[in-house]
Amino acid sequence: MRTAHSSRRKLIQRDLHGTVAYELGSAILRGDYPPATVLPREAELMETFDVSRTVLREALRTLTSKGLVESRPRVGTRVRARDAWNLLDADVLDWYARVAPPLAFALKLQEMREMIEPFAAGLAASAHDADALASLASAHDAMAQARNVDEWVRADLRFHLAVLGACRNELLVPLGTLIERTLEGQLRVNAKRAEVFNAALPDHTAVYEAIARRDAQAASHAMAALLQVTRERIES
Repeated sequence: MRTAHSSRRKLIQRDLHGTVAYELGSAILRGDYPPATVLPREAELMETFDVSRTVLREALRTLTSKGLVESRPRVGTRVRARDAWNLLDADVLDWYARVAPPLAFALKLQEMREMIEPFAAGLAASAHDADALASLASAHDAMAQARNVDEWVRADLRFHLAVLGACRNELLVPLGTLIERTLEGQLRVNAKRAEVFNAALPDHTAVYEAIARRDAQAASHAMAALLQVTRERIES
């Protein structure tokens, strides 16, 4: 019983420190505490979030590990410069997506995709094996059979992650996992802005067929064309 009680208490503390890290991190990313700002003292933050010193310090350690803050003797906890923020941390990217101006964030994510995905499609055409092609085919088939926006978005996300997986480059797979949450949101917005949710199916089919026949140049061009349609919907 004592062990079970201890485990529950640790779980509650983890949830609390995660909540505090999210709230403070979001406030920093939103600009409530600009770079070089010293955060309120521990006692004030403990009162604000109604948590213990242990929970607060764990939350601050989390933010420190993500590059958002730093602690200095006789100074306190200070917000670091923006170029120190680890925006490629999955949590930080998710928090930033929630508080950044929607259009500005969508365009930044789009720029990132335009730099990576056309080349990845070309690489996937050259490097894919049978299992990777089967995963891509399954995702494409799910897109073709989608009956609503939710089914379409899930299949669309699988498709783009499968393209990265087909590259057989172990450094690209974590990138897909990293942007998965924010990419899903963008895909959902794009589907809702289209005349019909599956309007981009022919563009995805062009990517899939080029990869399947190992035509790297065509796959790269098809992905670039698909992303141009995405950009146009974002900017419309």
